[in-house]
Amino acid sequence: MATKIMILNGPNLNFLGIREPHIYGPTTLKQIEASCEAMAKYLGVEISFHQSNLEGELVNWIQSAHGNFDALIMNPAAYSFTSVALIDA
Repeated sequence: MATKIMILNGPNLNFLGIREPHIYGPTTLKQIEASCEAMAKYLGVEISFHQSNLEGELVNWIQSAHGNFDALIMNPAAYSFTSVALIDA
């Protein structure tokens, strides 16, 4: 059975490569997702890749990972400074 990893991305990361590429770089979130998919295939793991600007939706994904995924990787973006809900989840 393959290892299952959930990858979550927080608010405004859908604008990577679009908004201020001179600061955040030209790579889009779709390109990052494709890179993650390629690495997952190489490693023989399954990934589930998500992005949301909504804190509650991210909390729901975190909670849905319990018992269904072996690991969770998250870039909470701005929520890393402000979200007690994500830390608690």
